[in-house]
Amino acid sequence: MDQQQHEEQPPTSPTSSSSSYTLFLKIMSKRKTWVFLFVLVYAILLDSSWNFLKSILSWYHQNQAQYQSPGWPALYASVLLGGVFGLISMAAAVAVAVPATMVTWITVVVLLAFFGKPKRTLVAEGKKITREIAGSVLKTLFTEGNVVAVVCAVLGYYVLVRNNNGE
Repeated sequence: MDQQQHEEQPPTSPTSSSSSYTLFLKIMSKRKTWVFLFVLVYAILLDSSWNFLKSILSWYHQNQAQYQSPGWPALYASVLLGGVFGLISMAAAVAVAVPATMVTWITVVVLLAFFGKPKRTLVAEGKKITREIAGSVLKTLFTEGNVVAVVCAVLGYYVLVRNNNGE
């Protein structure tokens, strides 16, 4: 009886999951898809950063009257702006760095395979290369994000203080 019930159930087809995976790979391999994702991420980042910029400036204008010196609200607002734009620049750089990193990694592994490395050595070298490339990319991203944050904070401070002194 148990065997009969087991035979009556339709077998699950493994092709449905592999066909959806194949479709996913086909879509993601198109350059248009990556361009669309890149533009979409930038549009979302610009929209959210513009709204955040307006809210920071509105907070600054509300709080500048409470302080005798224009320095403290300008300092808070400029540090916040610098941090936000530093994070946005790092997110934008990730969108560019991921495909470039993948191409670099694939190139190095293929070159190692062409030079006749055994499969076990190739896997070990691939793991080591992955660690090195990821570390290098993250170090560069943090460095560039910090530079953008500092530049935006300094410029924002001088613009806000100069704007307040001019009024």
